[in-house]
Amino acid sequence: MLVDIIMPKMGESITEGTIIEWRKNVGDAVDKDEIFLEIGTDKVDSEIPSPAAGILVEILAKPNDVIDVGKVIGRINTDGSAKPDAVPADITESDKENVQEVKEAPKTDIKKEPVVPKKKLDKSKGSFFTPVVMKIANENNISMKELESIKGSGKSGRVTKKDILSHLKSPGGRSKEFNEVKMSDTVVEMEYMRKRIADHMRASLDTAAHVYVMTEVDMTDIVNYVNKNENIFYEKESFKLTYTPFIVNAVVKAINQFPLMNSSIDENEIIHKKNINIGLAVSLEDGLMVPVIENCEEINFLGLCRRVHDLSVRARSKDLRPDELQGSTFSISNFGVFNVSMGTPIINQPNVGILGVGAIKKQPVVIESDLGDTIGIRSQMILSLGFDHRLIDGAGGSKFIDKIRFEIENMELMDLF
Repeated sequence: MLVDIIMPKMGESITEGTIIEWRKNVGDAVDKDEIFLEIGTDKVDSEIPSPAAGILVEILAKPNDVIDVGKVIGRINTDGSAKPDAVPADITESDKENVQEVKEAPKTDIKKEPVVPKKKLDKSKGSFFTPVVMKIANENNISMKELESIKGSGKSGRVTKKDILSHLKSPGGRSKEFNEVKMSDTVVEMEYMRKRIADHMRASLDTAAHVYVMTEVDMTDIVNYVNKNENIFYEKESFKLTYTPFIVNAVVKAINQFPLMNSSIDENEIIHKKNINIGLAVSLEDGLMVPVIENCEEINFLGLCRRVHDLSVRARSKDLRPDELQGSTFSISNFGVFNVSMGTPIINQPNVGILGVGAIKKQPVVIESDLGDTIGIRSQMILSLGFDHRLIDGAGGSKFIDKIRFEIENMELMDLF
């Protein structure tokens, strides 16, 4: 019996997916629930388990193909007696030709070419190498032995593209035989996630009229509060208290006063959003994700701390659902964690605003009081607001970021928990 493999629906608004990698070839046996396919959407990559046990007899979509949800991308023969080389009788003549074409592809003469790692190595070692990794290994004359020695950072220790590229760049990382060969430029295809980020950012610049305003914020009271309470907080919650929830809390209060910043534009219409859904940019090794905290107007400060931590951890472990990466109404990008003082992030469509958060640094500051001006050391931070000038004017953007500053500097810290 043939079982269709269909492009799964990864979220309510997801209508298509991209084939990233088949981990089985036509003719290979596959167990039920065995991970045999990796697909990606514009939000997240996902590993797909087999719907049935049997022989993979047909692959209808190759890597990088974009397929609509619900369409057939392959077939499995569940007949227990079927052999890998067998072609089921109910496959059409054109399907047979496709299967036969794959099976009879000429094998690479490894005697004439550099040693190229096969897609699967010794099963006792559990080694697996993606087509991208194999291509880079082939282009750089990396032997099977050398490839197996690379420490993988992927799931189950799998060697990723980043791992093999780092190996190539590391001093003394290559074998002595290779180091004697003249190095040349390496050209590799852009990874799927980076392609999606590039397309999304380019589309945002082509769509929105970006304008930026900046302001300095005195974070001294919050810094002192975190330093004083971080150990107690960790004992209760088992994770660190960070500055991000303070900023999210201030943004939510500012949006309540300036709700137009929580809107979006659809051609000539303005869509006023009922809920405040904050997208938080999370940097990954191979790209960027923006998980969303929904209904922030209903969450207290402790709830924000928990949600920020949960989404950040699961984003870095690639354990987010596609639905958790969509629906933002305003976004925050914290590049201060990389010790950057200020930046101008691109608006995350279809939002009309994004807040850039710089590093907190001690600065000499003029302190005004009724007794006169003095100079003191304060923990300062620069905020930058990018907004869409099609909807938000300069005055509106300036008032909004100043409201965020006010809320941060005047937060009632004693009543947070």
